Amino acid sequence: MRQSQVGLTKDVGWQIGVSKTVGHPAATVWNFITSPEGIAIWLGEGVTVLSDLGAGYETKDGVRGETRSFHNHGRLRLTWQPKDWKHETTLQLTVTPSGEGRARLGVHQERLADAAEREQQRRHWQGVVAAVVEALSGNDVR
Repeated sequence: MRQSQVGLTKDVGWQIGVSKTVGHPAATVWNFITSPEGIAIWLGEGVTVLSDLGAGYETKDGVRGETRSFHNHGRLRLTWQPKDWKHETTLQLTVTPSGEGRARLGVHQERLADAAEREQQRRHWQGVVAAVVEALSGNDVR
């Protein structure tokens, strides 16, 4: 019997998920992560609009991709490929209510190359989520 490896799936290869519950309503979190300031934190500078399906983007740092789905106040999916990678991945951000005045911010990335890339991206997205939470706490967002 083969032991399964954490993060390896049959359908999408290696994947990672990071989430955090924050002390802000879901609408506030969504509005922040889709604002130019929020996008600069989680995706990179130079990108402002991600809601048009099929729309391509490229950040100042060379991360590129296209919007695959956009559900206002809930979920967005896009392809994500840094300039030094030979493959693209799929990135999904979700915001869901989590009780009165709280929301869960989730980041899910799939189609990663291997376990090492999965671990690298786990650390990356943990840092990104922490930066978003810090920005939300530092701003008087409502």
